[in-house]
Amino acid sequence: SIAEIQKDVEYRLPFTVNNLTININILLPPQFPQEKPVISVFPPVRHHLMDKQGVYVTGPLISNFTMHSDLGKIIQSLLDEFWKNPPVLAPSSTSFPYLFNKPAGMPPFAPQGFPFLPPYPPQETNRTMAAMPVAESVSSSYTSDKPAAPSYGLIADLPLPVPTAEAVLQVGQNGFTYKMPDVPDTFPELSELSISQLTSMNEQEEVLLEQFVTLPQLKQVITDRDELVKSIEELAKKNLLLEPSLEAKRQAVLDKYEQRTQMKAAFEKKMQRQHELSE
Repeated sequence: SIAEIQKDVEYRLPFTVNNLTININILLPPQFPQEKPVISVFPPVRHHLMDKQGVYVTGPLISNFTMHSDLGKIIQSLLDEFWKNPPVLAPSSTSFPYLFNKPAGMPPFAPQGFPFLPPYPPQETNRTMAAMPVAESVSSSYTSDKPAAPSYGLIADLPLPVPTAEAVLQVGQNGFTYKMPDVPDTFPELSELSISQLTSMNEQEEVLLEQFVTLPQLKQVITDRDELVKSIEELAKKNLLLEPSLEAKRQAVLDKYEQRTQMKAAFEKKMQRQHELSE
């Protein structure tokens, strides 16, 4: 099952094939999903999707990752590939000093807001597999004879890391919260258009933009933004009106501080004089 090492930062997934158990480690960088995730395995293995050290997953699965990629489907594809073309243990991997540490030079990961990994269903324990020699590169004719990879359930159904139609509650640094308007699954005004009109709209960015700006949700966001800007301007004006009063109070505090300094010096002088007289 998937183990949550650190919420929204690090996850670990054990996977067994050909009596070899591989731990797949998933690290989410601070700017995920703008930055690519780091996927590594332990123990190190030989496979065409791995780097030369057999630790980090490379290839199109990672190089083609974008902020709109489905990380769950990427992990599913990796597991499917490991099932079809089982990796082999890298030489001297038992003494490999890799303990799921973060790559060198990578800053500590800050918690993100992408709880994308649901509980992972356990693999079938009664599945039997015939032992087969595995080369580093396997022909397509060989892989077509292997049984289909087992279903990994919820991993294939994971949502995109970037929210699309769900309402988002955005929290600013000052604690201000804003709830994005709910976006419907369907738009009635588009259902009245023909396929040719929809195709034309999709091909013409200006027409699509005109349709987009008429959405009531966008109008609501623009209205809320304008009201927020207006309230900020009014608050700024009030702060400017308070500036003379604050400056007067600041000067009064400075005067009292100066008076305190003078009185302290006079007190210390009198204490010194009293000490001299007592002797």
